[in-house]
Amino acid sequence: MVAMNSNGHKPESGKPIVAAMSGGVDSSTAAALLAAERPGAVIGLTMQLWDQRRLQTPAAGAAGLNMKGELPVVHAGRCCSLDDAYDARRVAAHLGLPFYVVNFESRFEAQVVQPFIQSYLAGETPIPCTLCNNFIKFDQLLTTARQIGAERLATGHYARVRTHPETGRRELRRAADATKDQSYFLFGLTQEQLARTEFPLGELTKDEVRGLARAKKLPVAEKPESQELCFVPSGSYIRFIEAYLAEQGEGSPPARGEIVTSDGKVIGEHSGLHGFTLGQRRGLGLATGLPREWRGKPLYVLALDRERNRVIVGDDRELYRREARVRELNWVSIPPPAQPLRCAVKVRHKHQAAPAILYVEGGAASEVRVVFDQPQRALTPGQAAVFYAAPEAPDPDLVLGGGWLR
Repeated sequence: MVAMNSNGHKPESGKPIVAAMSGGVDSSTAAALLAAERPGAVIGLTMQLWDQRRLQTPAAGAAGLNMKGELPVVHAGRCCSLDDAYDARRVAAHLGLPFYVVNFESRFEAQVVQPFIQSYLAGETPIPCTLCNNFIKFDQLLTTARQIGAERLATGHYARVRTHPETGRRELRRAADATKDQSYFLFGLTQEQLARTEFPLGELTKDEVRGLARAKKLPVAEKPESQELCFVPSGSYIRFIEAYLAEQGEGSPPARGEIVTSDGKVIGEHSGLHGFTLGQRRGLGLATGLPREWRGKPLYVLALDRERNRVIVGDDRELYRREARVRELNWVSIPPPAQPLRCAVKVRHKHQAAPAILYVEGGAASEVRVVFDQPQRALTPGQAAVFYAAPEAPDPDLVLGGGWLR
């Protein structure tokens, strides 16, 4: 009997496959599983995405300094750092894999970093990891894999792919471990990309992955998970944006503006829209001078008015809405629907997907109106809205598609 891997594919031991290795325990364990399954056929690749020394010199301007006026250091615990590349090389050597570092810095800056900055300046809250998946990991890295003779790519993402038995269409599904599921960040993948991608960890829990890493004596078996953005050297995206703009000679974003309540009362000043996001409570700078009716009450960011350079705040109850519009859609597992579609919609990575109906608007389902059964909190422009099969569907783990909240 031929064993099947977690993606429903028969192992093709004679055909090369690329293992994307970030230097973390997940991608390292995925590479180890592949190496055991397909001896001599696995190639390790690590992506060089960002020069960690950038925006850490006086030329970057005062915005690149920390709160004490000191130059920030490269923090451990960030993905895709130089230390991570070194760890990936150590793991590859331990497994006996050929290993290469590929430089995607220019493409990463153009398709991830710059859109990230522009999105914040437009009053949105972007997700750079999804852009990286769409344009770098499952696009450029797949192209590189093919150039070196490998037709498939495996990553350490917690997600699953299967082939529909009747249509032959590839379907993206949640991981078996719901607490680690990363399908939310993968909604932008195409059918071709899914057909050439494997997720060896899709059926495993995090504890099982750690156990496998220890059993295989991987050098990173006890390495903690990365928590920060790979291209933000100071740990503060606000300072990063300001330093990047200064480096590019674009000046600083609009600094001063009004903070107003939802009924139009001016109650303070802000130092830039890029420092705020929908639903934010801390760091509003409104400790004093509040109108009597707002004293002692928590205030939350309700909206960012770019045209008037205003931060609008109010009560938490005002953050809830039943409807949202979603643009730039990608139907990852199904053809674009022609009729209203019952599903569950996740609007943040940690959000519990909520039952809703999608109403198609625009040609080829280029935009949908989402109507939730119950109001949802902080439907934030720039975040992804990912559509899953309805809870009552035969396969509620199926990812139907997704897009970006307007």
